[in-house]
Amino acid sequence: MTEYRIEKDSLGEVKVPAGAYYGAQTQRAVENFPISGMRPYPAFIWSMALIKRAAAEVHLDLGLLDERIARAIMQAADEVLDNKLTDHFVVDPFQAGAGTSHNMNTNEVIANRANEILGYKLDDPKKPVNPNDHVNMAQSTNDTIPTAIRLGVLWRLDELCQSLQRCADAFNAKAAEWDGVVKSGRTHLQDAVPVRLGQEVGAWAKAIERNIEKVRLAADGLRRLGIGGTAVGSGLNAHPEYHSRMVKKLSELSGLELRESDNLFESMQSMQDAVFFSGALRTVAQDLGRIANDIRLLSSGPTTGLDEIRLPAVQPGSSIMPGKVNPVLAEMMNMAMFHVIGCDTTVLLAGQAGQLELNVMMPIIAHNLFEMMHVMIGAVNAFTDRMVVGMTANVEKAEAWLSKNPILVTALNPIIGYQRGAEVAKKSLAENRSIREIVVELGYMTDEEAARVLDARRMTEGGIQGVSAGG
Repeated sequence: MTEYRIEKDSLGEVKVPAGAYYGAQTQRAVENFPISGMRPYPAFIWSMALIKRAAAEVHLDLGLLDERIARAIMQAADEVLDNKLTDHFVVDPFQAGAGTSHNMNTNEVIANRANEILGYKLDDPKKPVNPNDHVNMAQSTNDTIPTAIRLGVLWRLDELCQSLQRCADAFNAKAAEWDGVVKSGRTHLQDAVPVRLGQEVGAWAKAIERNIEKVRLAADGLRRLGIGGTAVGSGLNAHPEYHSRMVKKLSELSGLELRESDNLFESMQSMQDAVFFSGALRTVAQDLGRIANDIRLLSSGPTTGLDEIRLPAVQPGSSIMPGKVNPVLAEMMNMAMFHVIGCDTTVLLAGQAGQLELNVMMPIIAHNLFEMMHVMIGAVNAFTDRMVVGMTANVEKAEAWLSKNPILVTALNPIIGYQRGAEVAKKSLAENRSIREIVVELGYMTDEEAARVLDARRMTEGGIQGVSAGG
């Protein structure tokens, strides 16, 4: 057996590995773009194969494609969808503009496998299924790649939202568990009025839930498909019913809610839907990073930090300091979200880099969107499972910090006024004595009044301290 077979494209003959299902154009891309060593994300492979599968069936129904060829293409595409040919998708994400190389990689793999299904060997010069004429019928890279970006994001949308919801649920469980833990609030990283640890953590849960809403909202625009625009949006070489039939067929095959585009030219020129969705992921990332930072602060120490919560010890924290344990899952979350935000910047710049009828930066938009989702799903799952569910409250330390907090005097403002309150707070700090002691000593309140008004738990429930609900 020879190590290579000869394939041909419009530029001439190319040596292709003998067992590869891809052909000449893919091989040229492999040789031209040895950039990162990365390969397409499964979401990209799946979405492109789904488009080819749908197109073959639509063209069969329209009577434009020989039934024998159409069914072979459909079977080959189904095998790609079943992850049976993944190793044959080999083009680097940093490739020719628009994604022609990835499109042709898909066309060639499906065509060669279809030929094999029909009984032809990979090196048979009489192979009947052509990657351009049959697999790519009525298609262009220019309408398949933006459609694939949309489908690929929607393919993992539920998985992403479910991972975020599990994290929110875990925080909500901790919020309920810790509702009775009264602690010092902090603003500007300085002492503030009391909060309950459950309130603090419940706010993290709500922030994540609101982000899920934003992600789903941003994804809605991706349901509008521009397939059928072909090269520039005019639909040249496509049947008049092709666009509507493709949207319907893709919906049927994927189980996704999809819509027709009301302007195919816009759907090919503009990457705004992808950029908008990327921005929603960036918003999630900054909030998750903020929460991770809060956890690192609250778990700092344990002897020289806040130490109000304890994190599971999942691995040794130092190669030189015995017994040290670090907040590694929170640190991981920070790094992962920095990466997501960096990917979003690339999507933003690539989105505005399109010219006239086409955005040639689509391969990196696709790669970064799929990477953002992949990294976020993995990071959130690990964060939830390995850290959040195992966190514990250090009630003793939280109450100890609160007992020393002079800002409790804020609750006395309606009774003794701001200026006297400031006087009490300064004296409390200077003498390291409690607010209650000082306010009684200065004659501003009786001990019984101070005890009632300085109830830290009541402070966390709002209202004017020392005044009844009826005034």
